[in-house]
Amino acid sequence: MMRLGLFGGTFDPIHDAHLAVAREAADAFSLDQVWFIPNAIPPHKATGAHASWADRFAMAELACAADPRFRASRLEEANRKSYTIHTLETVRARLAEDDRIYFLIGADAFADIDVWYRKEDVFAMTEFIVVSRPGHVYGVPAGARVHRLESVQMDVSSSEIRRRLEAGELDLPVPAAVLGYIERNAIYRPGATRGAGA
Repeated sequence: MMRLGLFGGTFDPIHDAHLAVAREAADAFSLDQVWFIPNAIPPHKATGAHASWADRFAMAELACAADPRFRASRLEEANRKSYTIHTLETVRARLAEDDRIYFLIGADAFADIDVWYRKEDVFAMTEFIVVSRPGHVYGVPAGARVHRLESVQMDVSSSEIRRRLEAGELDLPVPAAVLGYIERNAIYRPGATRGAGA
């Protein structure tokens, strides 16, 4: 039986806290693999990503070299809204019947779960690993299977990293290979056209 963690997000860019969360979840719940899934068009975000999907995938792939359990996934490469249920159905079709799927999600995103497309089907197909600060309280809808992960502090944000990159800072909590890719392709610089792969 495989225990698979799915970690979806914009990853714009992927950073050290994303990797710390994945590592902590893999250790705590004995996950055999964690797939990082860059969203194509996140349905619950008002604006799109700053870097292209191709660049965000390339950065995730570079970051995944940090741990043999990590993989960058092309599951949401198609240019359509990235609904979780479609991703889960695709993954489930590839797995054995007794394999278990876990979905890594921040408590802030989990708070919006009541508006997710086909949420009851999502609940039936996966168990959630909800990342939150110790003592943080959040609601759990009926039918959702939830595990708490409270030992990781997500004090880093992609938006803050983009702001600092635009200001010319390079001492950032981003894997060195990812930072090198950003620099080589002039991503997030003022006037950049949403990344080299746009």
